[in-house]
Amino acid sequence: MHAFDVLGDPVRRRILELLAEGEKCAGDVCGVIGTEFGISQPAVSQHLRVLRDNGFATVRPQGTRRLYAVDPQPLREVDAWLDTFRRFWTPPLHALATELARGRRERRLHPPTDDHPTATATEE
Repeated sequence: MHAFDVLGDPVRRRILELLAEGEKCAGDVCGVIGTEFGISQPAVSQHLRVLRDNGFATVRPQGTRRLYAVDPQPLREVDAWLDTFRRFWTPPLHALATELARGRRERRLHPPTDDHPTATATEE
């Protein structure tokens, strides 16, 4: 399965978000995902299996529990592939940061007064 096929599913993306917070037992993942997506424990287990089988998650037994964690290697590979396309969004983000900094500077140099409020007041 291709990485984007794995990551294309919103349930699997949410599971990865949970695992990014730290190692979680299967029961905890099932509880959160079951509540948020309204799917059964076997369905959540199937998503965990897809993540594990495709290298996005690791699992280790601890007594009767199974603890899942993110395996960062496939995400690094996705990031490397996306690097080819970063040029399409990086300059606009830099431009946005520049404009935000200009606005902060302008407000600092010319603070609003009672005569010239920054927010538009509604007329009565």
